[in-house]
Amino acid sequence: MRQKNKPQISPVVGIVDSSAALAAALKLPAGSVDYLEWRADCLPARPQIPPSRFPWILTVRHPLEGGSGKLSAARRREMFTALLPAAEIVDIELRSLASLAGIVDAARGQRTRLVASFHDFKKTPAPGRLRDLALQARDAGADIFKIATRTERPADVCRLLDLLQSSPLPAAVMGMGTLGFGSRVLFAQCGSVLNYGWLHRPNVPGQWPAVELKRILASG
Repeated sequence: MRQKNKPQISPVVGIVDSSAALAAALKLPAGSVDYLEWRADCLPARPQIPPSRFPWILTVRHPLEGGSGKLSAARRREMFTALLPAAEIVDIELRSLASLAGIVDAARGQRTRLVASFHDFKKTPAPGRLRDLALQARDAGADIFKIATRTERPADVCRLLDLLQSSPLPAAVMGMGTLGFGSRVLFAQCGSVLNYGWLHRPNVPGQWPAVELKRILASG
């Protein structure tokens, strides 16, 4: 009897945003997560990202979208430049694509995939605004559009689910807040291409431990 193909499990990303998270990340056994994210704005400056059995996503988050340290565009550019060679994926906010155009070009030159991201810690924008953001990411040449918004009502979750299903390019969609836990599992099961979890402590309300999220998705 022919076996049915197992459904593809949406990738899980473990966030490395502290020394404790890095120590945990480097001890993870194979299969615990799919990627690790290097949050350079949260970590002590270092010349390179350490080797890992998991591929790295690099970001230096903008202060207005949750970034730590109130880093200037020039300092963020320096950090991206120094760390980019170790990254398989680089995450740059939509608002930063113009000021970091040189980093975008360098990423393309080394065939590093580009995530164009947007974070709203107060609300989920209206459907038209969500659509415009996804189109901006597409027009900028991003490989993935990542969006994380506050989800306090079922209508917020529905808006993000509609975006996930209609996005003009692959989307990583996450909820924060009251409905964050349930919505993140739902979005991952519906095809969110990157799904983030913590390794040391949560970054935002409604975020799963990365290893637990991977287990839940693998269990079906």
